[in-house]
Amino acid sequence: MKAYIVGVGMTKFEKPETRDWQYWDMVREAGTAALADAGIRYDQVEQVPVGYCFQASTAGQRAVYELGLTGIPVYNVNNNCATGASALMLARQLVEGGGSDCVLAVGFEKMARGALGGGSDGGDFATSPVARHYGIMAAGHGFAMSPPTAQIFGNAAREHMERYGTTPAQLAAVGAKNHRHSARNPYAQFQEPYTVEEVLAARTVHHPLTKLQCSPTSDGAAAAVVVSERFVERHGLGERAVQIAAQAMTTDTEASFASGSCIDAVGAPMSKAAAEQVYAASGLGPDDLDVIELHDCFSVNELLTYEALGLCGEGESGKLVESGATTYGGRWVVNPSGGLISKGHPLGATGIAQAAELTWHLRGEAGARQVPGARTALAHNIGLGGAAVVTLLRRG
Repeated sequence: MKAYIVGVGMTKFEKPETRDWQYWDMVREAGTAALADAGIRYDQVEQVPVGYCFQASTAGQRAVYELGLTGIPVYNVNNNCATGASALMLARQLVEGGGSDCVLAVGFEKMARGALGGGSDGGDFATSPVARHYGIMAAGHGFAMSPPTAQIFGNAAREHMERYGTTPAQLAAVGAKNHRHSARNPYAQFQEPYTVEEVLAARTVHHPLTKLQCSPTSDGAAAAVVVSERFVERHGLGERAVQIAAQAMTTDTEASFASGSCIDAVGAPMSKAAAEQVYAASGLGPDDLDVIELHDCFSVNELLTYEALGLCGEGESGKLVESGATTYGGRWVVNPSGGLISKGHPLGATGIAQAAELTWHLRGEAGARQVPGARTALAHNIGLGGAAVVTLLRRG
């Protein structure tokens, strides 16, 4: 059975403590918008997977009770930064498996100010689920005083520079591109463009990454209504429907750890494997894509993901972004929303917000940031620990 997204909604992503709201307020706003976009009522929803990282157990129930008290199953999902896409994947599976005709996927996060620690465990590395990943980093690069996630990705950037000659300016070009894109996005946390020179001149977080190449902590929520083909037909939603044509999740294998490389430890092999599965299942490839939302938690991860998705060969991603191939007027538009670097990164919401952005593009509803003629889109959401989710969306 095919699965379709027929409604999406999200809050503006904002710096923590900007608004006096609770996580359930965010979910009420995003969920209400998604239901209205689909033109359905909450009492038509049969199941709800809810993704988040930093709230207590059953916070998903507390959040969606703001939408209605109908007694339906609610599932609480936590997969680090891949949480949102994991909730969306569960929604798709529930529909494709025939268990439900209408499922609401929700993701949210209410975060604290300041740098993210080593995981949603609060940063106790001795017992952390990501201790093995940070052990790879420490063995090869030591352990510094800078934020641990910036360290492991910054060290991955250093390795890429040493192996392939990638330059600081090429890394900064990712940040400049995504900040430029976000200037068109009213949902983005940051809406000010920066030049490559300004990105390079920003405060260093962990060499070679500057502040304008790092995703911020953020508050926000996103939601998507996922339905069956028969639900689309029964309710006349064909004009709103975007098909989830293929989707895959992968987790760490020996490839993440055997090399001792931070590039592998931060998930490049997972991303490549998930993309290959999606391409095989859909019969499509990189050349068929029009628009991509990928997990640029740090600028280097956008470059690593270009290679993992097959947009270029290994080591060629710095030249690819420098060429303009991944922005308007190029071969693909990557992160038209501004990505995590500029739109913001409330962990549980990110993957579903990517799907919302792509749905708007495929419907021709993305306003000033619309990718002309977009028919096929790809989302990539990854979390250390690890999980990589790749989703291919198609319209018509």
